[in-house]
Amino acid sequence: MFGNIKSGIIPFDESEMQYVVFGKGTSSLVILPGLSDGLRTVEGTKLILWYLYRKFARKFQVWIFSRKNTLKSQITTREMAEEQAIAMDKLGLDKACVMGISQGGMIAQWLAIEHPKKVNQMVLVVTLSRQNKTIQKVIGHWIDLAEQEHYGKLAIDNMEKYYSDQNIKKIRPFYWLIKKLIKPVSRERFIIQAISCLTHDAYQELNKIKCPTLIIGGGADKIIGKIEVQQEMAKAISKSKIIIYPELGHDADTKKGFHQDVLDFLKKN
Repeated sequence: MFGNIKSGIIPFDESEMQYVVFGKGTSSLVILPGLSDGLRTVEGTKLILWYLYRKFARKFQVWIFSRKNTLKSQITTREMAEEQAIAMDKLGLDKACVMGISQGGMIAQWLAIEHPKKVNQMVLVVTLSRQNKTIQKVIGHWIDLAEQEHYGKLAIDNMEKYYSDQNIKKIRPFYWLIKKLIKPVSRERFIIQAISCLTHDAYQELNKIKCPTLIIGGGADKIIGKIEVQQEMAKAISKSKIIIYPELGHDADTKKGFHQDVLDFLKKN
């Protein structure tokens, strides 16, 4: 029923990394999720992940990775990319298509810069290459809420910022339930990941990315800013294509046709 979905654990010296894999394709698609991974690892959401990305399962064997369960203080997205490279080596994933979403896109950039042989094609979804006032304000506020353990307020503010105006109306009636259910597995892990977003800066090295790259953004993104962040990356990455869904925000991957846009790009390159 669930496309042979399996979960696994990759041991590290001081921690471990969880992953979910499904699909019958002959090629590998590595998906790196966003900051939501700081709230709950892929192990806790594997059926949701299968549902979200099942359309890729016919062409690809889909691998979705969490960050390590225990993260060192002040770890950077660049260091997370190094850990991702180690995880891929341990699983024998020598070369893959890589899709990074939000914070996962920040990690994907460094993976393509530092380990170009591992990344055959790349898709960067609702992400940026360097800081701006929008992301600093939004994620800074989330860190403050997490430090005060205001998890209900954190969840609601996340959704208000994440969803576009056309989609948030469908979510608001369930806020009462969300407030009761949302609590991070580890407050420290979420805060460490959030801080890494605020220190990410790969802009000056984007010209080292040589793989074909699809950049997808929402024209009304309240977390990372408007389309200028995607346009900036597209100019710096030589083999890039950009798609903007003007009516959507950080929820651009909910667009009807998103999966097909990604598949069309991966098939052509």
